[in-house]
Amino acid sequence: MTLEHGHAPDEIAARLDQQSGSERLRDAIFGGIDGTVTTFAIVAGVQGAGLSAGVIVALGLANVLADGFSMAAGNYAGTKAVADDRRRLWDVEERHIRENRQGELDELDQILARKGLRGQVRQEARNMISEDKDQWISLMLTEEYGLPPVDARPIRAAIVIFAAFVAAGLLPLLPYLIGLAPAFSWSIVISGLTFFGIGTIKSQWSLIPWWRSGIETLLIGGVAASLAFAVGRLFHP
Repeated sequence: MTLEHGHAPDEIAARLDQQSGSERLRDAIFGGIDGTVTTFAIVAGVQGAGLSAGVIVALGLANVLADGFSMAAGNYAGTKAVADDRRRLWDVEERHIRENRQGELDELDQILARKGLRGQVRQEARNMISEDKDQWISLMLTEEYGLPPVDARPIRAAIVIFAAFVAAGLLPLLPYLIGLAPAFSWSIVISGLTFFGIGTIKSQWSLIPWWRSGIETLLIGGVAASLAFAVGRLFHP
């Protein structure tokens, strides 16, 4: 059986040096799904109400830009809050090490004990970790405060979610923008394929088969669009 990655010393070092891309993956999937859901919900709602294609395009584009910017701004603010908290706690731990080093060593000792280290091995590990202050503080932030092991990047988080939202959100509008008829039927097909495609991409980082992940994501989008269409039909003349 082929393993997922190699274990040569240089391959191991390269993986350890890489910062985790899980946050970017989460932002891209979240932005893509939400962009497709909200835009197609508008298309379905306006179509259900029997309004013109011009109204669909106007509301759809307004939603893609405004809602995409709103999500990006919210993601930026949330990620920046985590980054600010990390910097604040870094200063706290640095001051504690400087003013009460023994107390911080005792904390480190308990953390290592909970990881299963015993006796002389734990003592040596504690001494080695405490020799590098940056690594020591980074470990404390993760183990004591539950913060992620890498620094959050607010601007990158905002750009990723905005780009994913806009790129996926424009797809349900594509038939109306290029005059493809029947526009609503094509929008349904394109949106369904987008939902399924995002789901299959997401399956690369999950334990379920690609087709099941695709169907689950497709059902989420389908339910949202059906609700929007049903509400729109209530106002059909």
